[in-house]
Amino acid sequence: MSRSESPTVVLVHGAFADASSYASVIPELLKRGLKVVAPAVPNRSLIGDAAYVASVIRQIDGPVVLVGHSYGGAVITVAGVEDNVKALVYLSGYALEEGESLGELQGRFPDSDLAAALVYTPFPLEGSDTPGTDVSVEIDKFPAIFAADVDPDLAAVLAVSQRPLAAQAFADAAPAAAWKTKPAWGLVSSSDHTINPDVERFGYKRAGMTTIEVDSSHLVMLAHPKRVVALIEEAIEATIK
Repeated sequence: MSRSESPTVVLVHGAFADASSYASVIPELLKRGLKVVAPAVPNRSLIGDAAYVASVIRQIDGPVVLVGHSYGGAVITVAGVEDNVKALVYLSGYALEEGESLGELQGRFPDSDLAAALVYTPFPLEGSDTPGTDVSVEIDKFPAIFAADVDPDLAAVLAVSQRPLAAQAFADAAPAAAWKTKPAWGLVSSSDHTINPDVERFGYKRAGMTTIEVDSSHLVMLAHPKRVVALIEEAIEATIK
């Protein structure tokens, strides 16, 4: 396989997390000789975040397998329309329909435990007298809701190092749905207390994805990295010649 034909796995993190949420997956992918990019998503708006990830993808020479966790699933739904994206992999994620927002999709299902544990904090918006709103998770509730089967010491670190999500991201409607034209795989975390697992199941089924279920907390990449790597490998083998 030539350099340009060799796939690059782009790992898109979600809300309340950063690229280190893939810390147990990245070494396994690198051992397999795969190129990996794990960008820092701004977590400011779905439209802006997708545009940023799309700009990263456009600078990659060769085919891309695009992986999105949680809110990152919504981001890859939009950014995945880039020409060199060959496959999409959703991990405990939102698979939006074109024209649909996170709030709309989530609002069709009963709330998870996350809803009662959210913290809303104003932050300054450049060029505006009206502040934006950051959304994060109560620190003491984070481990049980987000990372129940992750090492407790690590979960405690994750709780105090959250990357908040701006409330605007819940309202933006997806301008595209890449799964309409790209093959997609989805992993449902069946013990998820951050996203109702039925939200994941619904989005994956609507998109016609190849789907697996893992008895996992929301942070499946840290709790069950080998299952995640196996799913990424399946997507690579099915789409990269």
